[in-house]
Amino acid sequence: MASDSFLKTEITFLKGVGPQRAELLSKELGLLTYNDLIHYFPFRYVDKSSFTTVRESFAITGPVQMKGKITKVSEVGAGRKKRLTAVFTDDSASIDLVWFTGVKWVKPIIQSDKEFTLFGKVTRFGAKYNIAHPEVEPYEKTLSRVGNLQPVYNSGEKLSAKGLHTKGIEKILRTLIALIPGKIHRTLSADIIEQYNLMDREEAFRQIHFPESNELLKKAQMRLKFEELFFMQMALIKQKLITQRKTRGYVFGEVGIHFNTFYNNHLPFELTGAQKRVVKEIRRDTATGHHMNRLLQGDVGSGKTLVAILSMLVALDNGFQACMVAPTEILANQHLQSALEFLEPMGVKIGLLTGSSKTAERKVIHEALEDGSMQILIGTHAILEEKVRFKNLGIAIVDEQHKFGVAQRGRLWRKNVQPPHILVMTATPIPRTLAMTFYGDLDVSVIDELPPGRKEIKTIHYFDSKRLLLFQFLEDEIKKGRQVYIVYPLIEESEKLDYKDLMDGFESISRRFPRPEYQISIVHGRMKPADKDYEMDLFAKGKTQILVATTVIEVGVNVPNASVMVIESAEKFGLSTLHQLRGRVGRGAEQSYCVLMTGYKLSQDAKTRMETMVRTSDGFEIAEVDLRMRGPGDIMGTQQSGILDLKIADLAKDNQLLNLARICATELLEEDPDLTHKKNLDIRQELMLQMKRKTHWSRIS
Repeated sequence: MASDSFLKTEITFLKGVGPQRAELLSKELGLLTYNDLIHYFPFRYVDKSSFTTVRESFAITGPVQMKGKITKVSEVGAGRKKRLTAVFTDDSASIDLVWFTGVKWVKPIIQSDKEFTLFGKVTRFGAKYNIAHPEVEPYEKTLSRVGNLQPVYNSGEKLSAKGLHTKGIEKILRTLIALIPGKIHRTLSADIIEQYNLMDREEAFRQIHFPESNELLKKAQMRLKFEELFFMQMALIKQKLITQRKTRGYVFGEVGIHFNTFYNNHLPFELTGAQKRVVKEIRRDTATGHHMNRLLQGDVGSGKTLVAILSMLVALDNGFQACMVAPTEILANQHLQSALEFLEPMGVKIGLLTGSSKTAERKVIHEALEDGSMQILIGTHAILEEKVRFKNLGIAIVDEQHKFGVAQRGRLWRKNVQPPHILVMTATPIPRTLAMTFYGDLDVSVIDELPPGRKEIKTIHYFDSKRLLLFQFLEDEIKKGRQVYIVYPLIEESEKLDYKDLMDGFESISRRFPRPEYQISIVHGRMKPADKDYEMDLFAKGKTQILVATTVIEVGVNVPNASVMVIESAEKFGLSTLHQLRGRVGRGAEQSYCVLMTGYKLSQDAKTRMETMVRTSDGFEIAEVDLRMRGPGDIMGTQQSGILDLKIADLAKDNQLLNLARICATELLEEDPDLTHKKNLDIRQELMLQMKRKTHWSRIS
């Protein structure tokens, strides 16, 4: 078995690199060792399997490959303006060649009467054609080339200045690949390689950089992508098994009077099939003695809060307390109102703790939590403070979990000697591939049905020219007793400009909807929190008909009477934000609308976003489109980048391979949890190496 010591070698020792180039490669590309370099894969390949004639090349827009002779070689100009010119000829025609840089390297190559292979892009100037900076090599060298797919590597100006353009990087990689026979350590078992028909690892590295055919390139990509995704999933599932094994959970052995009374006498409507399924999953988790670590995904308005309340009631039935943490005071207050509405008739003791809670209130809450008389606590980050202690916290629920850092969520674990069960909830739909990647060490539940009676929100795309029509529509809705949101974008880079947009919009809306007939609230990021809450409260209570705001209302405002969401400059928003904003309406029984206002000049991406929003209200379908458009890094945010260190796999495109890798990892760990079987020792070694390097962003603790 080859060790990994070869791949740990610093690239400065590779022929053709040296200290200066090594420092540049480290600084510009993060390449320090042979392992880094061999994993620096081409981003595309140029097919050099066919030749065209010079005359045929005049009609081709892309790169061409030709065979012929080079004549009339001459240098023109001096110093920095010096350039090399030549004429390339075959039986059909001639074409001019020019090099502005690299003259001293090119000139010796083309000074002969041999046949040459030329590769480049033809440009036309008037009636003349030329090729700038073509690649040139003797035709006899072309004949000896193995494979016709030439790798193209990402480079840069500083690298190119030191000869590390794509050809320079290709050259040092050819040197490295020539050294690898017998030096590449195994990472997968013979069983897995045979089961999935995977290429040998050493051969995969050779073929990924210098493929001999399209077929061999695909096999190399398959091997290296599978391996990357397999070890990602192994790390996540292993972490999950370790947590389950080491962390005992409180046993919620019975469903008692709290749950049954509420379910039979106070449930406002029949649960959907999806809600029932998720409640069963949570019941099963909390009854086993294992620690529950579950992610609950559900679109806006799908009924996650009701599932959370039912879960807390199970905790109460078993003699435990429960808490729910929300990212904002507005959202915490909304959860409190829901809980009071549902549970106060049953005599359940519920408290609220936020940054605004007075000292006297806090003292009462702290005492009630510690003596166990307060059964449920709802609040913000204030709950995470060290001084907040429970008598016996059995379950902690985190809403809009992506708004909390890992360390903040981890404080919930330390509220007890034994960690409470954890349920994290999100209304931001996450594509399945990303859920498996970022939250692979959590169990995932999905509420994929809306409660009965909810009408689908009608989404309309208007160009700015239809503003008068929009205003008339808003007036008609307000006369029916409805309320309206009008949201403006807020982009940090141009905060002043966007503030002006908001204020200009507010003024034009105020002129069209004058007082005292109409009342308008305004909310933006420059306001004090208390002022913001006051304005939102006026709107929530129906005292203002129009709320003009920035995206601060994306999460946390529940006004069932609001029936219209107008999104100004909608092309500036991402799909996820558009979908979240749309979810602020449609919470009552009346028909609701979302109006996307844009200018006429839209990029192709913006057109796709508008078309997607108009076509579907399915948050998971929207999330999949978003993933294909933006990629996983942008969707999950930069704080998640540690787990996204993918060299070759693409979560937007390789979902089937990710599924295979997860199935394989799951089956392997079920059979051999500690990877002690002889056939799995290579896997164990590689996993240990990778787990040292990776950060598990999805962990709660």
